[in-house]
Amino acid sequence: MRFLSVLISLLLLTPSAWAQREAAFIEAPSPDDALAIAMAGPELPEAATALLGEAASADLARAIAAANFTGEAGVTATLFSGATDFGEVYAIGIGPEDLRLRDWEDFGARAAGLAKLSGAERVSVMAPGASAEELAAAAGGAMMGQYSFDKYKSDAEPVTGTIAFVSDNASEAQRSYDARRRYLAEATLWARDMQSEPANVLYPEEFVRRARALFNGVSGVSISVLDERDMKRLGMGAILGVGQGSTRPPRILIVRYNGGAAGDAPLVFAGKGITFDSGGISIKGNSGMWMMKADMTGAAVVTAAVSSLAKSKAPVNVIGVAALAENMPDGSAQRPGDVVRAMSGTTIEIMSTDAEGRLVLADAVWHAQEEFDPALLVDVATLTGSVGRALGDEYAGLFAREDAIAERLIAAGDASGEDLWRLPLHPNHDQQIKSMIADVKNADTGAPGASTGAAFIGTFVKPDTPWAHLDIAGVDWRHEPQPTRPLGASGFGVRLLDQLARDSVE
Repeated sequence: MRFLSVLISLLLLTPSAWAQREAAFIEAPSPDDALAIAMAGPELPEAATALLGEAASADLARAIAAANFTGEAGVTATLFSGATDFGEVYAIGIGPEDLRLRDWEDFGARAAGLAKLSGAERVSVMAPGASAEELAAAAGGAMMGQYSFDKYKSDAEPVTGTIAFVSDNASEAQRSYDARRRYLAEATLWARDMQSEPANVLYPEEFVRRARALFNGVSGVSISVLDERDMKRLGMGAILGVGQGSTRPPRILIVRYNGGAAGDAPLVFAGKGITFDSGGISIKGNSGMWMMKADMTGAAVVTAAVSSLAKSKAPVNVIGVAALAENMPDGSAQRPGDVVRAMSGTTIEIMSTDAEGRLVLADAVWHAQEEFDPALLVDVATLTGSVGRALGDEYAGLFAREDAIAERLIAAGDASGEDLWRLPLHPNHDQQIKSMIADVKNADTGAPGASTGAAFIGTFVKPDTPWAHLDIAGVDWRHEPQPTRPLGASGFGVRLLDQLARDSVE
């Protein structure tokens, strides 16, 4: 029988949103499987030729040549051949260069995208020569690349089946996946779920409830929560001011994982957790306001990163601090022109109630320093629109006082596939946030907005505290898909923080 049809994509194939196939590892495919084959060039790998047989291999070789498939990285071909028992055969270009683990994640996501086209119960993925660790990364990428949030779709259909990665030592690949990549993917998907939930469902107390469920039974973890009484006792006027316009009170969630040496100073990740941002009295326009349900991405990301590290038993001490509030404009809401006093004693003139993320972080990062004396403090926030205008959706903005800290984060971003671009912190930015009637003001600071937002948070970071600020407002939501980040919530930062923590103990 002859080759029946060929479909070639000359662009990166990125998966659309759909339900999940499970990842698995196998020694060899079965005849009922569909196949996806990694190809570094236009010729089928020897392992694939041996599996398919001479007739099918010749048939597919002619199809590949006719389609001008070269094996270029990211290019895929979907081949249907009746000359093989396997039926559906897919080709995924990986190029001739050595792949990094982040590239293997993309490969796995592309394989998952092709698996969507298959009617087979199992799609087996062949990448001859790939190590167990590389296949584990590919499986993690497949899990992240398939993500969709279908919870509220009445017509959503369950997807069954598996995407199985072929390895000479499947048990080793499975162990590698179970040691880290499974938990990293699950944490990323949890963060995306939290971003995607509507604000009538997810609010500060519900966030806390779901975080407790996430860590239920995980060893080495302790959770504490600051409520309104605690915040008043501690003098946290900044976060209380943000939350006072909502019937849903603010919370600060603290998740502590002790996996490192006793007495070692922890890494602290602090996340902005505005479960809905109407802008408050400085109310936003309706266009795009629905996306403000995801203004809690920073809190979701730092909580999820601690989950990944704790469940994989990483040898680190790490703390996630989620500063949770809902910013609403009722009669008790704070007003532009109000002055509040943060936990540090610093007074803040409220120039805009829509610059609320920096306010909740002001109290959260100060409390983290007072309580935990961090070895490194990293805050994560969907803070400013200006960072997206500066960097687009390819990079998150990085701000750091020290070059060495910036370099550590950039390296972690490069390794994890969540890239950062360093933006300036200048003494002038500290001048721009000065208030005429208080110590600092939270808005009306002029350009560059991302830098003055970082400078504001830096006001609440002690000079001797190693610190970095990540503005993820341009990368938290995908309007164009990428292999491991489909349309919608991205969970950007989970892989980055996980990598940063692991790098700190290597």
